[in-house]
This record gives sequence, C-alpha cells and structure tokens, in this order.
Amino acid sequence: MDVWSWICELPNSLEWTESDSPLMFELASEEKDNSVRSIHLKADRTSGSDSEAVVTFTVCLQGFHPHNAHKPLWVSEKCHLSSQNPFLPLLLQLLQEIISSSPTAHDSTCPRSQLQKLKPDPIAWIMDSHTPESLSTFFNLVFTMRLFWLCAFQAPPEAGSLYFHSLLTPTLQTSSKLASVLRTFFITVGVDTELCFMRTLGYIITKLHMIKELSIGLGLKTLLPSPRFSYATEAHGLWILKGYSPVMNMKLVRSNAQKSQFCSIDAKESILRYALAHHQLEAHVQIEYTVGFCDGYIQVRARLDNIRLQVARLGFNQNDEVDFLEEKHFPSRVRVWVGPEIGATYCGGLSLGRSTENKEIEVELQKVVKGNLEKSEGSNVTASARSSRKTRSRSWRMDQDAEGNAAIFDVVLHDNVTGLEVGSLKGTSETGDERVHGLRGRYVRGNRAFTKSGSVIIAGDEYGEEVGWRLSKEMEGSVLKWRIGGEFWLSYLPNQTKGSYYETRYIEWCDEVDLPLIHAKTS
Repeated sequence: MDVWSWICELPNSLEWTESDSPLMFELASEEKDNSVRSIHLKADRTSGSDSEAVVTFTVCLQGFHPHNAHKPLWVSEKCHLSSQNPFLPLLLQLLQEIISSSPTAHDSTCPRSQLQKLKPDPIAWIMDSHTPESLSTFFNLVFTMRLFWLCAFQAPPEAGSLYFHSLLTPTLQTSSKLASVLRTFFITVGVDTELCFMRTLGYIITKLHMIKELSIGLGLKTLLPSPRFSYATEAHGLWILKGYSPVMNMKLVRSNAQKSQFCSIDAKESILRYALAHHQLEAHVQIEYTVGFCDGYIQVRARLDNIRLQVARLGFNQNDEVDFLEEKHFPSRVRVWVGPEIGATYCGGLSLGRSTENKEIEVELQKVVKGNLEKSEGSNVTASARSSRKTRSRSWRMDQDAEGNAAIFDVVLHDNVTGLEVGSLKGTSETGDERVHGLRGRYVRGNRAFTKSGSVIIAGDEYGEEVGWRLSKEMEGSVLKWRIGGEFWLSYLPNQTKGSYYETRYIEWCDEVDLPLIHAKTS
C-alpha cells in the first residue's frame, strides 16, 4: 500500500476537470462468499472559491452488509491543487485527528481538550526536507493510524478484520524505515504531541497483539510485527534516548502464564491480564556530557543526568471506574550504556566514577556487669552482654561497569524485605499462600520505591558519579558518532489483589548521537 505516491500522482488542475469520475485507490480487499469486500480511498475533483480546483478525499466501504456503500466513513478537508504544497492540509488534518482521539493515560496532565492545534509550518518543513520514500512511509503510517478508529469502532466487524490483516500489519512491518522522519517529527512538534501520537500507536499495537492472543482466524501468527520505536538526539550538552513500547510488544522473560494470555483462565484473572495488557513503557534517558581540550589529548566526561521511566495506562481517563486500576507493571531494572562507536581507535581509555559497593556494617556492642558485694561465704556476681547491628537498605542498587570503551550505568530494584532482585521474583505460589515481599501497597507507602503514579525517576543528585574518556588530539574539530542504548525490564507482582500471576518483560533500544569536538575560541 502506497497511498502517498498515488496522491502525489493525481492529475493537476489543468488535466483534471470537475466532470471526470472520482479516482479510486483500493486500500484493501478480500473475496468471501462469492462477493468482494473492500476499503477504498476516493478523490473527488470539485471547485472552490473563484472556480479554484480543489480535491476532497473520502474513505469508503464496499460489500460490507449492512453498511451503505454511498455513505463514506471519513471525509477530508479541501486540498487546493494550485497551492505550493497542495496536500499539506490533508496530512495536517490526519495528524490533528490522531492527536485529538489519543487514548488518555491515567493521571495525564495534558488532556485532549488542552492540546493546541498543530501549526502548518513545521509539518510543511517535514514534507519538504525528507525523501519521497521516507515521507511516503510516514504518511502511510499516519493514514493507517487514522483508519484504526474508523474501521475498528465505526465499521462492521468484517471491515475491522480486513483492516488489521491487510492494512495495519503490512504498514507496521515497514516501521524500521521510519526512524529518521519520526525523530524529526517529534523534535519539530514537541513532547506533548509526541506522547499523544505514541500512545495512539501503542494502543493500536496492543489491540493487534490481543487479536493474535485470542486466536481470531486472521492468519496473524506469522505476520505479527514487533516494531521498536525509539530515537536519540543531542541537544544543549545532553545525549537523550527516548523509547516507547506497549508491554505486549516486549519480550516475556519470566512468567507463570499459560500459553494464551486470555483463554482457558478464570474470569477474574482474564480481566486482570486485560488491564495489564493496556500498559506502555515510556523511557527517557538524559546523559550530560562535557568536552575538555588538554595538552596532548581531549577529555570527554559524562554523567547520568536523568532516567525517567513511566508505565502509562492506555485508554482510561482519570475518573473512569476500571477494574484492577491499582495493578500495573513497574520498572525493575534499567541498564544504560554510552561510548564511542564499535571499533573506534581514537579512544585511549575509559575511567569509571563509581566503585563496586563495599557496604559497611555498623555494630554496637554493650556489656553490663551486675554484682552483689554483701558479706557472704561465696561471691554473687552476674554478668550480661547485649549487642546490636545496624544496616541500611535501599530499594535501588546503582552500579557502574564497562564493556570495551562503553560505560554502563546499571540500576536494579531489590525487595526491601527479602533483599532479592525483583526481576527474579516469582510472586505468589499457586496454592494461594502468599510469598512475603515488600512490594504490596507499592504506590502508597511512605518508603515506596516509586512515585505515587508508579513512575521511577533516577536523577544525577543520587547517581552523579561521572565517567570519562581520553581521545586523541587529532580528533579536534570533528563531529564523532557516539552510541547510546539501554535495556529495560518491567515486572508485575500483585499489589492489592490476591492472585498468583507474575511476569517480567524486557526490551532493548540502541541509537547514535553526535559528539562535537569543536574548540570554541574566545576573543
């Protein structure tokens, strides 16, 4: 499906008269019961003010009973063919409608009603600055996302099935080509629009996974894609890595789940897993770096400025009555690395800034001697001793490590009660006898390891030791490629509910950022 190429090849205003029949593009079709059912995009040539040539696009269904084929599912705004960028209003409308219908994350401070309208200039710049191939892939994703709400909720069930099988899956399989244009789009439109866009996409991918789990005969077992949406950038002395993943798109590394997520289990656990499926990891990593020019070498230093991990609950508003609202996944480990590109010979050494923890144990010893000095044939003396030991425990253990010339920042969550790594815990037993762990009531206790909303923030004031590299002086004046990546684990253990279900999931992202080695000269 290449909708954008078809749109760009439409006749111009001189070749296309108003009396011509509408042009049709078949988005998807299937033959069933000796009839053809299809989803079409139709382009109508009409006249605007001063007889200006304009085109209007509509999405239509054919062959789906009882849907009326003459009633379109969606109608676009008018696009002026004589303008410099005639189809900018179309892309702008699709993006605006995606953002406006974005599933709201619980406790979100940016409701849809407060979102501003997208400005046309940044979108026009994106259209002009990318290759036709990358822009086509981006437009097809945007158009497919907009069709989701139409086909899944406003069309007959058969149309929804055709959409998931023939439109959504092929589009997501090309997601690897989207890294550059999505990065530019997010940086251009800002983080609020970015969140709405990625939560919509996460919700769509979640529904696709659920259809596969429910084994509805759509042939998705071999077609189901696993897109990984992340990007990295350099700005204002920071290396930034951002990633988004619905939990069902993350690799399952530990669980007591049966083969199916929702089938062959009791109703209560099925509802729990349905609620847990609507979670999305939103990771934001910031590493602060500085460059110093010394005699004979260049010193590059970096320190962890911020790791922010949010588990957004997709599709529910703050005041909705939702079962198992207090049950959600939580971050249990994060491993971030940063360093020169593999094979680099210009890096002479890596120095870490955090020693392996050699914890001290404070011991307090107190002796008490009691005696009786009364005159007697034998002495009457008794003695007793008491000792106490104090230790300090922390929920998050922070370490540094190295692999080649890459520095690794490792942060692991431990159970306050047992001291075990949470990602390795197996929750409760099958018999219902709960294993004691310190993660019940994890969002309301005073000594909780998370924010009240379930997020995790690791800032430089707690993990501030820097690492450093020494580079060859010959690299001065160049802009190097520095690699940054991360591994992220999400776990679930019962919080308020009684049950035995547990799981841990994992995902990895990696990208490149710029390291400018340009010595600023002062006058």
